[in-house]
Amino acid sequence: MRFPLFVDAVARRAELPTDDAATISRAVLQTLAERITADESADLAAQLPDDVGGYLSAPDRAGVTGAAVDFLYRVAERAAVDPAVAEVGARAVLATLRETVTVGEFQDLVAQLPRGFDAMVDPVPRPPYDV
Repeated sequence: MRFPLFVDAVARRAELPTDDAATISRAVLQTLAERITADESADLAAQLPDDVGGYLSAPDRAGVTGAAVDFLYRVAERAAVDPAVAEVGARAVLATLRETVTVGEFQDLVAQLPRGFDAMVDPVPRPPYDV
């Protein structure tokens, strides 16, 4: 999936104009990169096309932590949008990532996010069990 296709999926999910979805997608990916380990960032980026995964590099990675609210304010600041729009966009980006990468990789990503992110991430479906 190339960045324009990724952005189109985010725009549809968030019901945002394409330009806004692109700006928010970049902001969410960059902010995620600040909050996950370098190894996880590289693993996630490896499953994404270069033009999407490139936003996951954080050369000045400070190991930023914080609640989901802090994350959303950072995304809002980066994208120059209202925090409510940032939240809708972040949910759409996370849902698009969930469909783009393997289940295991998405679970690894979510495992590194603080508890408050549960509300922004749809649960990962469990495989069906044979009965």
